[in-house]
Amino acid sequence: MEHTYALEMTWQGNRGTGTSGYRDYARDVLLRADGKPDLAGSADPTFRGDASRWNPEELLLAALAQCHLLSYLHSAVNHGVVVTSYDDSPVGTMAQAGQGGHFTSVVLRSRVVVAAADQVEAALAIHREASENCFIAASVNFPVSHEPTVTVA
Repeated sequence: MEHTYALEMTWQGNRGTGTSGYRDYARDVLLRADGKPDLAGSADPTFRGDASRWNPEELLLAALAQCHLLSYLHSAVNHGVVVTSYDDSPVGTMAQAGQGGHFTSVVLRSRVVVAAADQVEAALAIHREASENCFIAASVNFPVSHEPTVTVA
């Protein structure tokens, strides 16, 4: 089965002279998809972007964390683990080389709360299955590791 995703991206950074010089344009973009709120994007502030807008690196990190969450919740149901709370504080590392660069790793640090003490071991174990089932993690060329904690409600 194949799935297709589409959006519209519009550069909003022309300050009147386009890309006449490196400092003469903003890196601001607007991302739109049917039926969803607009998402304001830019470059990382290191690359002359607007810190108040989402940058591509943050969006990649968010996509990995959200994909893992959704895969994890599905695995939890399949294994009889009742998750009552889940949050994450992922961290990604990117190495810059000249004008290019690449992510070298991402660590997902999920904090899971389960309904009963006898579910803790399974709740920890299914992170591996969730990682294997995450479409985004399967699409990147760097390691995505996990440092989960599980507590009981």
